[in-house]
Amino acid sequence: MEKSFGDVFSSLELSQELASVTEDVTIFKMAGPKTGERVKIYIKSNHIITRKQLNELSLAIKKQILKKKDVEVIFVERYNLSSAYTVKSTLNEYKDSIIDEFKDNNEIIYHLIKNAKFSADDEDINIEINDTIIARSFEKEIKGTIEAIFTERLGVKAGVNITYKEKEEKTFNYNDYLDRVVDDRISEITNRLKLSKEKKSDDDEMMITEASEESKAEKKSDSNSLEKKSTYTSKQSFNDKKQKEPKTREKRWEGYRNREPEVPDDPDVFYGKSVDGVFTPLYEACTELGGFAVRARIENVESRDTKSGGCIFLVDISDFTDTVTMKVFTRGEADARTNVLKENLKAGNFIAVEGTFMFDDYSKEVSLSNVTGIKKYKDFRFYREDKAKEKRVELHCHTKLSKMDAVCSPGDVIKRAAKWGHKAIAITDHGVVQGFTEAFHALPKIKESNPDFKIIYGLEGYLVDDMTDIVINPKDKELKDDFVVFDIETTGFSPENNNIIEIGAVKVSGGKITDRFSEFVNPKEPIPYRITQLTGITDDCVKDAPFISEVLPRFFEFAKGSVFVAHNAGFDMGFIMNKAEKLHIEAEYSYLDTLSAARVLLPKMGKYTLDSICKELKISLENHHRAVDDANATAEMFVKFVEMFSQKGISSLKEVNEFGNSDEERINKIRKLRMNHIILLAANEVGRINMYRLVSMSNMKYYHQRPRIPKSELIKHREGIIVGSACERGELYEKILEGRSEDEIRKTAEFYDYLEIQPLGNDEFLIRDEKRENINGLEDLRNINRKIVALADELNKPCVATCDSHFIDPEDEIYRRIVTANEFSDADYQAPLYLRTTDEMLEEFEYLGIEKAYEVVVTNSNKICDMIEEIEPVRPDKCPPVIEDSDKTLTEICYDTARKKYGDDLPEPVRKRLEKELNSIISNGFAVMYIIAQKLVHKSNEDGYLVGSRGSVGSSFVATMAGITEVNPLPPHYYCSKCHYSDFTSEDVRKFAGLGGCDMPDKECPNCGEKLNKDGFDIPFETFLGFYGDKEPDIDLNFSGEYQAKAHKYTEVIFGEGHTFKAGTILTVAEKTAFGYVRAYYNERGISKRDSEIARISKGLTDIKSGTSQHPGGIVVLPHGEEIHSFTPIQHPADKADSDMITTHFDYHSIDHNLLKLDILGHDDPTMIRRLQDLTNTDPTKVPLDDKDVMSLFKDTSALKIKPEDIGGCELGCLGIPEFGTDFAMGMVIEAKPQAFTDLVRIAGLSHGTDVWLGNAQTLLQEGKATIATAICTRDDIMTYLINKGLEPGDAFQIMENVRKGKVAKGGCKKWDQYKEDMINHGVPDWYIWSCQKIQYMFPKAHAVAYVMMGWRIAYYKINYPLAYYAAYFSIRADAFNYEKMCRGANTLHYYLDDLRNRKDSLSPKEQAELKDMRIVEEMYARGFEFLPLDIFRADPKSCTIIEGKIMPHIGSIDGMGLVAAEGIANACKEGPFISRDDFRERSKVSKTITDKMYELGLLGDLPESNQISLNDYFGEF
Repeated sequence: MEKSFGDVFSSLELSQELASVTEDVTIFKMAGPKTGERVKIYIKSNHIITRKQLNELSLAIKKQILKKKDVEVIFVERYNLSSAYTVKSTLNEYKDSIIDEFKDNNEIIYHLIKNAKFSADDEDINIEINDTIIARSFEKEIKGTIEAIFTERLGVKAGVNITYKEKEEKTFNYNDYLDRVVDDRISEITNRLKLSKEKKSDDDEMMITEASEESKAEKKSDSNSLEKKSTYTSKQSFNDKKQKEPKTREKRWEGYRNREPEVPDDPDVFYGKSVDGVFTPLYEACTELGGFAVRARIENVESRDTKSGGCIFLVDISDFTDTVTMKVFTRGEADARTNVLKENLKAGNFIAVEGTFMFDDYSKEVSLSNVTGIKKYKDFRFYREDKAKEKRVELHCHTKLSKMDAVCSPGDVIKRAAKWGHKAIAITDHGVVQGFTEAFHALPKIKESNPDFKIIYGLEGYLVDDMTDIVINPKDKELKDDFVVFDIETTGFSPENNNIIEIGAVKVSGGKITDRFSEFVNPKEPIPYRITQLTGITDDCVKDAPFISEVLPRFFEFAKGSVFVAHNAGFDMGFIMNKAEKLHIEAEYSYLDTLSAARVLLPKMGKYTLDSICKELKISLENHHRAVDDANATAEMFVKFVEMFSQKGISSLKEVNEFGNSDEERINKIRKLRMNHIILLAANEVGRINMYRLVSMSNMKYYHQRPRIPKSELIKHREGIIVGSACERGELYEKILEGRSEDEIRKTAEFYDYLEIQPLGNDEFLIRDEKRENINGLEDLRNINRKIVALADELNKPCVATCDSHFIDPEDEIYRRIVTANEFSDADYQAPLYLRTTDEMLEEFEYLGIEKAYEVVVTNSNKICDMIEEIEPVRPDKCPPVIEDSDKTLTEICYDTARKKYGDDLPEPVRKRLEKELNSIISNGFAVMYIIAQKLVHKSNEDGYLVGSRGSVGSSFVATMAGITEVNPLPPHYYCSKCHYSDFTSEDVRKFAGLGGCDMPDKECPNCGEKLNKDGFDIPFETFLGFYGDKEPDIDLNFSGEYQAKAHKYTEVIFGEGHTFKAGTILTVAEKTAFGYVRAYYNERGISKRDSEIARISKGLTDIKSGTSQHPGGIVVLPHGEEIHSFTPIQHPADKADSDMITTHFDYHSIDHNLLKLDILGHDDPTMIRRLQDLTNTDPTKVPLDDKDVMSLFKDTSALKIKPEDIGGCELGCLGIPEFGTDFAMGMVIEAKPQAFTDLVRIAGLSHGTDVWLGNAQTLLQEGKATIATAICTRDDIMTYLINKGLEPGDAFQIMENVRKGKVAKGGCKKWDQYKEDMINHGVPDWYIWSCQKIQYMFPKAHAVAYVMMGWRIAYYKINYPLAYYAAYFSIRADAFNYEKMCRGANTLHYYLDDLRNRKDSLSPKEQAELKDMRIVEEMYARGFEFLPLDIFRADPKSCTIIEGKIMPHIGSIDGMGLVAAEGIANACKEGPFISRDDFRERSKVSKTITDKMYELGLLGDLPESNQISLNDYFGEF
C-alpha cells in the first residue's frame, strides 16, 4: 500500500525547496534490520530528485523523526518519468547525482569520474576518462552501475561507452603548499614511531596508523582539509578520552613532570633544555594529550604576578592548525629567567617548545604546561613565490574596504604583489574607493625595493543599464493604436538553451481588449519539475501540442500591425526573437515593457512583480504563471497605464519614453533596476576625478541598497577610465549564462575596453545552483570562458584573466567564510578567491591552450597596466580656505582685545607674547584657522552659549585675545580693569610661576584702589604650535550639544553652501566583535574551539569595513575655486540615502593634509551652563575661580550642609561635578589633597592621562617622593620644569613630545639615553625620570584648565543655586533618571539604591547609570530638597523645572518613555483634559504599555479605560 510522503512524515519540518520536491512523492515500502542501524525508504516519483536533496531529506528524518545519531537513512528511488525524457536530457539532469552517489559509496570511482567528460546521444552515454590502470580496472563496475541507475531506477534504457585519454602533465601544481604540509605531517608521525623510546600500546599504534592514513587522504583533499581536521578533532570529549586511554596518557606524561631544567648548548634556547627531534601538529597534540614538542608562532603574551611572589606567563601559541595557551612559571623578579622570558616571548616570534598537553581545570580547556624547554625557531610557514620570468598583473582585487566581504588590507595586498615582482596591482573594492589612501600610504616603503611598482586605482561598481527605454522602437505609434499583450511559459531562463511551452496573448485596440490567443507548444524536451510546479504544465499537456515552428507564425499573424506589450518584456521578447531567428522569420519588433512603465508610474512600490502590481491596481490575477492568465492581467494593467499616461498629457509612445527619461522618474527607475558588476580603472588624473564623480553620484543620487552607477552617467564621465566586464555578476557573463542571443551578447561586449575571465572555482557555485539548469559541471564554466575569449578576439579587445581576489593566501578563506556566513547560505563552500601567482593562473587556464592562456594571463594584463599612468589618489598640496585679510583681521582683534584688558600701553609680557605668536601664526598661514574659530565662538556666545576649548588651543594667547578660549596662558599676573595697572614681575607674583593666577591672594590696585583681577595659567605656546611655531594648529571647540547643529550650519554662512562637508569616518570590525563572530560561527556548527584559537582567527576579521559614519563634530572645508572631487568623493553617512548630511567618502584622516577640518564638538557642560544661566538669571562668566566654598567641595561636604553618612559615606561634595564626580576621580582627590584651583587642574590632567596616575604619580605621592604640585600631571609640566632646570629649550620640548606620546615608555625614543643623561646632569631627580618612563599618554594643561573652569562654575551653582543645579543635572547629565524609583521620596529611593549598592560589583550598564543618578538624588534629598509629583499638564517633556520651590520631573523620566512620546503627551495636554485612557492614548500616540504604567503611577488620575458613557452617567443609579 502506497502512502504520500507527507502522510508518512506529517510532522517533518522541511525547507520550502524540499517540501516542494516531496509533494507528489509516494512511499511504497520501509524496511530496516532489527538492530535499527539502517532504515531504507522506498519511494516513487514522476520527477527526478537529486542526490543532494535526498541527503538533506535523510538528515532531516534522522534528526527530527528517528532522533538517533547512529541510524543511517537510505532512499531507494523508482521513477516514472514521462516519454519526454531522453537519454541526453536525463543525463543532463541526473549526472551530478550519479557523481555524488559514487562519492558516497566508492571514493575511488568518484575521483575517476568527477572530472570526466560526459555526453549522450539517443541511446548511449559516453564517458571520457583519464587513462590509468585503476580506471581500466573499474571500467566494468562504472558501466554496470550507471546502466543500472538508468534502466532500473530512472526507467530510461541506456548503454554506457567508456573511452580513455592520456592524462595531461601539469606544468605547475598550486597545491604544493598543501602537499608539503601533509608530507611533513606523515614524516613527523613516522619519525615519532622510530624515535619513541617507550613501547606503545596497541591502541596507540592503531591511532598513529589511522592518523597516517588520514594524512594520506588529506593530501587528496582541498585546501580546507587542515581546518576540517582541526574541526573534527576539537569535538572530542576530554572526559571520554580520560576513560578510554588513562594508561596511555600517564605513560606519555612520564618524565615530563618535575624535570630539572638542563643547561643547553644551543644558543637559541632561552628556557630549559634544548628542543629537537620531531614536532607534532598542535591540533594533534591537543587531541591526544601528553608530552610533545611543537613549533609555533607566539600570538599573545600576558604575564601576571602570583600571590606567592612568582610570575606566570600565559602565552598563546599557534602552528596554524590550532592554538593553545602555554603556561610558564618563574620565581618572579628574583628569577633570572623572568627577564629572559620577557625579552624573548613576544607576539610574532617563532619558537619550538616541549611540554605536557593536559586538560586545565582552571581554564576548563587544554593547555601546555610543565614546559621543559623553549628555543627560538625559524618561520616555518610555506610562502608562495611567483617564479615566472614575466609576471602577470592583477586587475581585480578586493580589500577590507569591500564591506563585510574581503579580508585583506590594501597595504598587505600591494606588499605581496610587489614581493612577487609584479609591476602593479589594481585595488577594486565594491562600490567604493576608500582603500586607495591606505594603499597609497604603503607605497613609499615598497618603492624602496621596487621603484617601478605602481598602484592601479579602480573599483568594482554596481552598473545599472538605464539606457533601455520603456518602449523599444516606438516608431510613430500612438497609445490608441493596436497592441498585443502577451506572456510565455518556458522550460527555463535561456532563450538559447530553453524552449517555449505556452503562448498566451490579448489584443488591445483603442484601450479595450478585443481578442485572445492561447496555445501550448511541444518543447521536444522534458519540462523541469519546478516549471511544472510553477505553471501546472506537465509533459502530458504538451506531448500532442504543435512545435514552435507551427505556433510562432500563427502568433505573428495574430499580432500583425500591433505593438507587443509584456511584463519584463526583455525576457519574453528574447525568446520570441530567438526562436523567430532560428525559424528564419523576419520581423521588425516594437514592444513596450510594463515593468519599466510601472517603475515610473508607481514609484513608491517596493517590488514590481506582476502579482504585486495587480494587487496595487486591484486587478484579478488567477492561475498566475499561466501564459493566458498572465497576459489577461497584463492587458488590464496596460489599459490602466494608458489611462495614467493620458492623464499626464501623453499620447504617443515617443512621449512615453520622454516621460520615463525625465529626471525624477529616471532616478526612481535607476534605484529599482537590476544591478551588474563592472570594473572601472583610472587611467590618468582625469579618470581619477571622473571616477570620484561617479562614486559621489552613485552614493548621493542613485543609492538604493548599493551605490548604483547608471550606464548613461558612465558614458558621460568615461574619459580617462578603462572599463572591464567584471565577474559572473557582470552583464556580459550573465547574458551568456542566460543564453541571450548572439547579437545581444556581442553588443554588450562592445561596450567594454577589455573582457574578463576568472578561475573556474570562482563560479563553481553556479553548478550547485539548481536554478542554473544549463550549468552542470566545470566544462560548462570552461565553455563560458571560451566564449568570452572568442568574443574578445572577434571584437579585437583584450581578454584578461583575473583572480577577483578577496584574500591573499588560500588558507585565509576561513576569515571570509566567517565574515560572510550570515549573508551567504553557502559561505562554507568558499570559492578560491585568493591572489594567485603567474604560474598558478597559467595552470588554471591551460584548457585555453598554452598560447592563449599566456595571452590572457600575462600579455593582456600587462597591456592594460601599460595603458595606465601612475597617479596619486589624493592631492599632495595643502588647500586651506581663504578669508580675505584674515592676517590683518586677526591682528586687529587681538590687539583691540588686549588694549581693552591691559590698556593702550601693553605690558611687556603681553606685547612680546602677542608678537611672537602672531608672527608664527601669520608666517605659517594659520591666521585663517584662527579667524574661522573666532567667528564660530563669537556667534555661539552672541546666541547665549559659552564654548569650551579642547586640546592645547588654550596654550595660545592669540586664541585667548581672539575670544576662542577663556584660558589665559600668560604667567600668573594682576591687572586693573579701571586704570590698567598690571603686575607680572613682583616677588609675590613670581611665587606662583607654573601655577594659576586665580590662586593668588586678593589685592587692591595701588593706583586707584580697585580690586585687582587675577589671571594667567603659565602655559607655554610651544605645546600648541611646536617649538618653532610651525606645527599645524588643531583648534577643537566644545559647543553646547543643543547648539552644535547651528554651529555646523553657520560654517555654510562663513564659506558658502556646498563648501563644507561632514568629516567622514569608516566603521570597522573591532577586536571584540570579531571574536564574537568567530565564536558564533563555530557554536552554530557545533564545533568547540579554544578561546586562544578563536582569538587567533578573529585577528583576520578585525578592521574589515562594516559601514560608514561621520566625525561627531568634524567639518571639512573646501576652498572656493576648487572641486571636491579633486580631493575625495562625497556621500551620505551610513548609506542613508534620505540623510541631509553629506560627508567625505574618504576617512577624514586620509585628507586632513589637504583640506582644513574644524572640530565643532557637542558637549554637555556648555548646555548645563546655559540651563543654569536661564534658571538663575545670572552670568556664569562672573563666577570667581577662588571661591572658598567651591574649593571646600573637594575636601569635605560642609558647604552642602550635610555629612558623609547622609550620602552613603561619600567624603566629598563633588558628586555630579564634571571631571571630579566619579569614585575614581574622588579617590584621586582624596589622595592628592588639593588646596587650590591649580591643584584641581593637575588632578584633571592625571585622570585623563594613561599610566600617569596609577602606578606612577599615585605611587610617588604614597611614597612621599612627590606632591600634587611637583608630580608630572600634564604634558606642559615636563617642558617648563626641564627648562627651569637649565636644559636647552629645544631638548626640553623634544623630551616632552616623546614622553607624552608614550614613545619613551614603549622604547621608541632612540635618543632617550642621551636625554636621560642630560637630565641627570642638570639635577633632575631619579623619581622624575622614572615617572617619564612610565607614561603612555599625557593631557595638555590648557585642556585641563578649560575643563576645570567649566566644572568649577557648575560646582558654584551646586552650592549657591541648588534647585537650579539639580534640575539642570537631571535634565542634561543624568543617564537613567527614573521617576518611579527616584522622585517619589527618600524612602522609595533608598529601597532601590540599597539594592544596587549591595550588588555593586555585578551591575549591568543600565544599573550602573541608575546608581550614579540615584546618588545625586540621595544628595538632593539629604540637603532638604524635594520633587513635586509629576503633573503631565505642568511638566516639560524633557527638562526638569522649578515650581513652588520644588523640582517638577520631566515627562521623559517615566521608565520606557522616549522623547517623541513625551512630546506627544505634552502636545496632547495643550488640547485640554482627557476623558478616558483610550482618549489619552489616541491623542498622545503613546503605547498601551506606557499608558498602563502611567495609570499605575497615578499620573492619569482616575480616568476610565474607555470613552463609552453608561446610562448611569446620565441618570445615576436606580
